[in-house]
Amino acid sequence: MNTPHTTHPDDGRSPLGETYRQGPVLLRGQMIPEESTTERLLKTDESIDWLHRDPWRVLRIQAEFVDGFGSLAELGPAVSIFGSARTDSSDPAYQAAQTMGAQIARRNVAVITGGGPGIMEAANKGASLEGGKSVGLGIELPHEQGINEWVNLGMTFRYFFVRKTMFVKYSSGVIVCPGGFGTLDETFELLTLVQTHKATTIPIALYDSSYWQGLFDWVNGTLAQRAMISPLDPSLVTITDDADEAVDVALSGMASQR
Repeated sequence: MNTPHTTHPDDGRSPLGETYRQGPVLLRGQMIPEESTTERLLKTDESIDWLHRDPWRVLRIQAEFVDGFGSLAELGPAVSIFGSARTDSSDPAYQAAQTMGAQIARRNVAVITGGGPGIMEAANKGASLEGGKSVGLGIELPHEQGINEWVNLGMTFRYFFVRKTMFVKYSSGVIVCPGGFGTLDETFELLTLVQTHKATTIPIALYDSSYWQGLFDWVNGTLAQRAMISPLDPSLVTITDDADEAVDVALSGMASQR
């Protein structure tokens, strides 16, 4: 067992036993490891599974942040478009997303999506066909199809939270088309960040009132009435059936950030 390392005379005087330090981490008693990280590193005849545990995973997370920030730092103004990967190309929502992607690109604004099929593909297609910046921030999943063919700047992330940071950091506005749990997760995390002032106010347009209105009737009728949110919080989103209005709402964020 390691000899406890103490930096103060009383560090080892604990009813829990000896004191051992690993950098900023203090361990006592039964929590003291049998061997140090250095000892395990120098061993060549044992499994290296320990290299893939949480302390080392932090380095992979850090690398994803560095790669993301480095790739998107010079992107310029951008709008994110969220929506389902399951939407077929014949669906009116697909056509609307393609139209919105094209309109945004014509204003020299980049379009950012999750890089997948469905709504994401449609928005990327619209932007790309207009000669615009078409960004896809994909996620590594067992059955994911990968980055769609209409992306001209793409990255694949291992961690959802790193990917979502990129959406928030580099988007001046967001358009949300109909989607499932992933789309709802992205939308409500963004609302939470804005509500708690962890992010600059980002205009959010929810496209297709037949899809969104029922949810926000509940938000207004239950959450607000029970004082679970501020009465003003529902105004953080604009629900619309007009693709032009959705684009205008999302682009309004650039004016407010100048």
